[in-house]
Amino acid sequence: MNDKLFYYIKMRKLSTYFLLFLLLSSQPIQIATLTSSVTVNYAEALQKSLFFYEVQQAGVLPEWNEVSWRADSMENDIIPGGWFDAGDHFKFALTIAYTATLLAWGYLEYGDAVKKAGLDDKYLKNLKWGLDYIVAADQGGSVVATIGKDGFDHTWWGSPEVYLRKMELQTGLTERPYDTTTATSVLALCASSLAAGYLVYKDPNYLTHAKSLYEAADKNRSNDDQGIAKSYYPATDFYDELFYAANWMYMATGDQKYLDECEKDFIPNFPNENQSPERKFTWGFCWDDHSQAAALLYALNTGKEEWIDQIHRHLEYWTTGYNGKQVQHTPDGMAWLFQWGSTRHAANTVFLALVAADKLFKDNTQLYNKYKQFAKEQMEYFFGNNKLGLSYVIGMGEKNAKTVHHRGASGIHDDHWNSLGTDDTNGFQTEYAHVLYGALEGGPNQDGSFTDTVSSYQNTEVAIDYNAGFTAALCGMIKDYGGEPLKDFPPIEKPKWPEFLISASINQAAGTYTELKVYAMNHSAWPTRVIKDLSYNYYFDISEILDAGLTLDDISVRIGNDQHKGAVGEVSISGPHLYKGTVYYVKITFSDGRVVMPTGQSEHRSECQFRISIPDPKQGIWDPTNDYSFQGLEQNVMKETPYITMYDGDKLIWGIEPDGTKPE
Repeated sequence: MNDKLFYYIKMRKLSTYFLLFLLLSSQPIQIATLTSSVTVNYAEALQKSLFFYEVQQAGVLPEWNEVSWRADSMENDIIPGGWFDAGDHFKFALTIAYTATLLAWGYLEYGDAVKKAGLDDKYLKNLKWGLDYIVAADQGGSVVATIGKDGFDHTWWGSPEVYLRKMELQTGLTERPYDTTTATSVLALCASSLAAGYLVYKDPNYLTHAKSLYEAADKNRSNDDQGIAKSYYPATDFYDELFYAANWMYMATGDQKYLDECEKDFIPNFPNENQSPERKFTWGFCWDDHSQAAALLYALNTGKEEWIDQIHRHLEYWTTGYNGKQVQHTPDGMAWLFQWGSTRHAANTVFLALVAADKLFKDNTQLYNKYKQFAKEQMEYFFGNNKLGLSYVIGMGEKNAKTVHHRGASGIHDDHWNSLGTDDTNGFQTEYAHVLYGALEGGPNQDGSFTDTVSSYQNTEVAIDYNAGFTAALCGMIKDYGGEPLKDFPPIEKPKWPEFLISASINQAAGTYTELKVYAMNHSAWPTRVIKDLSYNYYFDISEILDAGLTLDDISVRIGNDQHKGAVGEVSISGPHLYKGTVYYVKITFSDGRVVMPTGQSEHRSECQFRISIPDPKQGIWDPTNDYSFQGLEQNVMKETPYITMYDGDKLIWGIEPDGTKPE
């Protein structure tokens, strides 16, 4: 994310002073066209993209959330709900509003196709989840801009369900920090999202908030007050967001004043090409540049030829070039604007191209076919029609990347994430716990290569804004190419490894005692969770003790080393308790088992050393070799063992009891 800051701070300057200079002096790029193609079930892709948004849900999850490995998280945020931004756990009003607007726009244009595919209900529920967050974030003249602990959020890897536990341990905070903003770009995007939401749902509350947010954005006209978000999504110009919002307000209200404001204030501030009076048609639509999206809405709202021509110039730039300027392309055909989230920019333009073809150029056969073909080729590229045969849509196509930069999907328990997707043999986790169905990965480098490592954020990160234009475009692709959602999706994921387990070693085993070291471990991920009433049993046979004339009273048990001694979670030991016949057990019980949590190297396991013994004068009587829980253990070598059993209250969650009882 530090790289994201660098790239986006430089974005406008690069586009104005460097990239466009190169483009002015270059010839149009000859775009490679792959002869092969892929067959895409666009309804399945939309179904999975909506699944991705359910993965990103924060707060108390709605009953319709179908992600089997997610659970409630960040329930005490100042504004509950919303979407986590990317592979981290921040919530930004800017990207949530941007995303919700695009999802609403896609539905407004192609809702009939979504309904025909049977995805109407799911689509509307996911969209409303984002919109309702923006309503709640509206503070009257400002919005809650960012929720999350700056610094901590990008240094810690773990699941959202245990974020607060780790944050409290590391920082002492029990609630996530937040800030508010009056930045025009953010307020205008919030207004856009709710105006678009009003058009979808006809909820007057959405329109009321949209009006007040728009008025505040228009009055303020400054992006000085951005707060923490400026470090991650630095908003630059704001007239493009005002132009965009004014069009949405006109569409929601029918009030001519919004179009008049466009003519009076926003169009005169529309950016120009470098050192030219010509309106800017280069660069691309994204969270910080709404120029071309606003131009398209204005063309649709007014029918003015000069704005239809503006969209024509922009789409020519993205396809075969206009006036000597053309977006870069990978050698195998993807329109490539920018290193960070290259698929995102192409997908956004696909959506603009689909809408423009269907609304502005439907009577121009040449342009209609050209922009529809562009959309088809770019979307097929995302799904694997590229030189790598790699689908950048996770859970779609014949081959996906090995890595994805996403904390929740990783299921990491020890904060060590660099080995994900590798052949690491040092014992660190290499396998992802979950399949992040439907997420659009950042995409290829300009040369068509792809750096498939979890640390290559530009290539492998995912984000709600990456999927926004892509999701809207999928609605249009369903209209053109149909498709059927999967009937058995989503699958209920089964654990790939034990979620709660025990490993142990022999410290010492002598003629009067057995001393052990035991790790109780929490590697949960389906979903990630903690257990308060946590304990485990060690079983041993006292037949030789009884044969020697001793009694149960001669056996003593005690804790030696306890990782949590004197603190929350301190363990206690009890017993011996009769199990059956001459088999007894000692129970080690945590005062609060939630201290064993999958949040880091020092928390995912809890160490305890304990001793079971008889009086010293009885040397040689004690024989551990017939003890059930002793089998397979080695001196000073920690080994996973099913013969020490773990419990959530009375429920067996790990191991095999002596009579063969296993966890459900």
